[in-house]
Amino acid sequence: MFAQINEGIKVIDGWVWGLPLIVLILVTGIYLTCRLGLLQIRHLPRALRYMVKNEEGGEGEVTSFGALCTALSATIGTGNIAGVATALVTGGPGALFWMWLAAFFGMATKYAEGLLAVYYRTVDEDGHALGGPFYYIERGMGRKWKWLACLFAFFGMCVGLFGIGTFTQVNSIATAVTNLFDPNAAHTVSLFGNDYSYATIVAGVLLTICVALVLLGGIRRIASVSQVVVPFMAVLYIVFCLVLLIYNYKSIPGALAQIIEGAFNPAAVTGGAVGSLTVAMQKGIARGIFSNEAGLGSAPIAAAAAQTNEPVRQGLVSMTGTFIDTIIICTMTGLTIVITGAWNVPGLDGALVTSYAFDNGLPFLPGWVTSGVLMLCLVFFAFTTILGWDYYGERCLEYLSGGSHRSIQVYRWLYILAVFIGPYMTIEAVWNIADIFNGLMALPNLIALLSLSGVIVRETRSYFDRLCSGDLNEQSRRAMNK
Repeated sequence: MFAQINEGIKVIDGWVWGLPLIVLILVTGIYLTCRLGLLQIRHLPRALRYMVKNEEGGEGEVTSFGALCTALSATIGTGNIAGVATALVTGGPGALFWMWLAAFFGMATKYAEGLLAVYYRTVDEDGHALGGPFYYIERGMGRKWKWLACLFAFFGMCVGLFGIGTFTQVNSIATAVTNLFDPNAAHTVSLFGNDYSYATIVAGVLLTICVALVLLGGIRRIASVSQVVVPFMAVLYIVFCLVLLIYNYKSIPGALAQIIEGAFNPAAVTGGAVGSLTVAMQKGIARGIFSNEAGLGSAPIAAAAAQTNEPVRQGLVSMTGTFIDTIIICTMTGLTIVITGAWNVPGLDGALVTSYAFDNGLPFLPGWVTSGVLMLCLVFFAFTTILGWDYYGERCLEYLSGGSHRSIQVYRWLYILAVFIGPYMTIEAVWNIADIFNGLMALPNLIALLSLSGVIVRETRSYFDRLCSGDLNEQSRRAMNK
């Protein structure tokens, strides 16, 4: 019976994340890019400056950089290491090109999400800034669409508690730690009818304690931890990738040629062994969307808490998240895999592909060093994803429950419990369920982005007109004062 249920879940997952949803997300990004006049190119330098320069006198709970790091903590995850590898193994090197394309148009989508999050946000009785797709659906599209906002909130809460936020990330951490310290499972104990390494148990307990200490502090503590951990883990991973690329710099032009040719003629690169044009497109775009979450509606929940009076400014800051996640980090991973040929090694998939690339691309380093760095990155990536998705889940439940503090506390403790039992879960079905809810989250959000595109364009023009005239100090319509 369980086998049949799992097969049914796989079928639903394949349907939800099929070509129609991928096309809808991509078309939304193209449409917004056209209406905004290639904003992600023209204003990327400004967005990067805003990312590290806080707005003076901005209203909100955390800095714009803190809000960005909270969002990045949920988007930069194991998918940046394992997800890219899976796309290249299945679709060939050309999948990375389609990942770039999805990220380019996704930057416009993420900009629109960040703008609307601040424009339509509200403040509760305790002074907390609340926003996200459920608020800009209800307040922007009208109360008759509240049912659509509730659907988004329900799907988002389920993703956080039952899938991406807990079981899958915890299992990734426990597996990475165990593979480094006890790869042969020499020291085990029997629990729940199975044998588990002591390393798995210790990793699970320590992780639960660390997660509890952060989550019980709320958004400010999540943001403060993310502001330290996210830049550190991103820089550490990027540095090692850069060292590998510099050491193998002569192979970069050939790798880029493989990626471009493989995007349109995969058989010429793979020899027909893996991939096709359709598969390369589907895997690259799907993994790109899954990695940076542009269009899914998760990041604007964090963006709404930013200390800013300018929706456009936060939209630009939010846009940099897609740039950092996919254009920089996923590209680094993809190039290391293509250069070393790890994508074409039989029997490897997921993080093992990236591990092979590190080991073979940095031959002057001992294997334990490259394995240790990769484990550390996996641990940090997964840990911050746990933190980010708890915040998303709490905000979704807060909307559904009308701000019930008791519901939030119960959810938080259930979340911590899910982290505790995560290392002992069978995660295949959980991953598929998480994928389903993640895809279902996107549908209400995309409808709202398309419906409110006029607001996005109007606010964007107003902001840059005031910027050119030097009139940005004057108060204008702001979500906090609505």
